[in-house]
Amino acid sequence: MAITTRPLSPTLGAEVSGVDMASALDADTAGTLRDLWRRHGLLLFRGQELEEKQLVEFSRNFGSLEIHLRREYLSSENPEVLYVSNMKKEGRPIGILADTEVGWHYDQIYLPRPAVGSLLYAVVIPSDRGATSFADMSAAYEALPGSLKQRIEGRKAVQSYEAFNRSYSVPTSEEQRRKTPDIEHPLVRTHPYTGRKALYICPGMTTRIAGLPEEESSALLAELFAWSTQPRFVYTHSWRLGDALLWDNASTMHRREPFDTNQQRLMKRTTILPDADRAAPF
Repeated sequence: MAITTRPLSPTLGAEVSGVDMASALDADTAGTLRDLWRRHGLLLFRGQELEEKQLVEFSRNFGSLEIHLRREYLSSENPEVLYVSNMKKEGRPIGILADTEVGWHYDQIYLPRPAVGSLLYAVVIPSDRGATSFADMSAAYEALPGSLKQRIEGRKAVQSYEAFNRSYSVPTSEEQRRKTPDIEHPLVRTHPYTGRKALYICPGMTTRIAGLPEEESSALLAELFAWSTQPRFVYTHSWRLGDALLWDNASTMHRREPFDTNQQRLMKRTTILPDADRAAPF
């Protein structure tokens, strides 16, 4: 079956048909999917039935995979898989980000080698299905007024995993805190593969713009956050069982919308790293 696509929004995302993620991909198909991923920023695969090993093998077509630092929420048999869930086993949570709202963020923007991609697979979903929104940060940057582009040119921003945890997640261990000190990255990131520029900030983890007074930094960040989350830059995905979403984490931030917290939810995620020679944002 030939691969076909349809757009999900004017600037971001495509639904891909003709791909069985459970089957090994030949080189040509893998190359086609990589090209589509970089072109569209987000790929949706519907109706998938995946074992964890198949999810891992499919994800490896897009890069090497990271073992997430929150090891208490990893699959015991396939540690490349992170559980995002409100389910419990023997009274203990099996996954992270249980059932509270999760605000706008880039995955692992707080690391020296930030993830270039994430793949989220829906295993158990509530009856209201839940939704995840994605913001096209390349389109948002390109549409900025020239005066605002000049104000942020060459600036860096401070990213904090602890800030995210205080707002949306559970505390980290002492070892995890040592591995995730606050870090500065360019406020505008050049994509390591496409060369497109994107705003590389997010309300969940960006605490300030380096070198600016606190009041000016806060006002500028608020302006950029409001700009980048306008409806014209956002695609909101309503989940179906068996959906898999692969997004470009170098130019797309996301948030989880509220769902019925009285019902169970289990998503399985892999995290894709850039090649070592393209690791640091610039």
